[in-house]
Amino acid sequence: MNETAKKNVFPWGTLVRYILLLASLTLVLIPVYVLFVTSFKTSADADPSRTWMLPQLWDATNWGRAWDTLYPSLINSLSLVIPSSIISAMLGSMNGFVLSKWRFPGANIVFTLILFGMFLPYQAVMIPLMNLVTNAGIGFGIPTLIMMHVVFGIPITTLIFRNYYETIPGELIEAARVDGAGMLRTYFSVVLPISIPSFVVVLIWQFTSAWNDFLFALFFGGSKDPVVTVALNNLAHGSIMADYGASMAGALIASIPTLLVYIALGKYFVGGLMSGSVKG
Repeated sequence: MNETAKKNVFPWGTLVRYILLLASLTLVLIPVYVLFVTSFKTSADADPSRTWMLPQLWDATNWGRAWDTLYPSLINSLSLVIPSSIISAMLGSMNGFVLSKWRFPGANIVFTLILFGMFLPYQAVMIPLMNLVTNAGIGFGIPTLIMMHVVFGIPITTLIFRNYYETIPGELIEAARVDGAGMLRTYFSVVLPISIPSFVVVLIWQFTSAWNDFLFALFFGGSKDPVVTVALNNLAHGSIMADYGASMAGALIASIPTLLVYIALGKYFVGGLMSGSVKG
């Protein structure tokens, strides 16, 4: 087939790809559309029979009511996710460095045991955790939630950092050793400055995980300072009549912080995730 004939061939493959992409985009945006239009409907208009219809009267009072209810909980969630993400990222980075570049006898066994934590179903350990927290007198609230997310975040953060550090040439670490640098000096002066891609991945991962968590927050958050997921649940089920409009507005408000994080750091996410994906 000559070049002219090739140019005249209809690009069916490209058309199919665009159709599949458009169908996928539509499926993803359907819940967002329902959330958005319902958040502007009045109580009488927010009926399941009118789910797909536009509001008869665009009313923003649902947003004001949802914001007044969720604002304190948004602050509580930020006070939870920021320290838990940073602490678990630092611990995961140190673990990954030691297990990858400063190996010791039994390092693979320790790494396997750490990874085992990724496969523990939260629901199965909730009662033992509740007994542990109660018997130890730790109490309930934001500090306990930070501890929970740090502990349960260590396996995935260790895995991401360990795989990333496997891509760092060993000669770089050996050169630091030859210059007299110890383990901590090598980590802080050589390894940590080049760990930004993996830190971005881990921080996004942990931020999203802790922000969207409901189970830990329900069991260990206490009733004094509820985080946004618990407050959103209370907003949706706190009255006899379901307040669909305020619930939908609250769901959109609660999703804004994670959306902003992805917009700000998303371009580094895939690159950082893939940078350590070739090593097992």
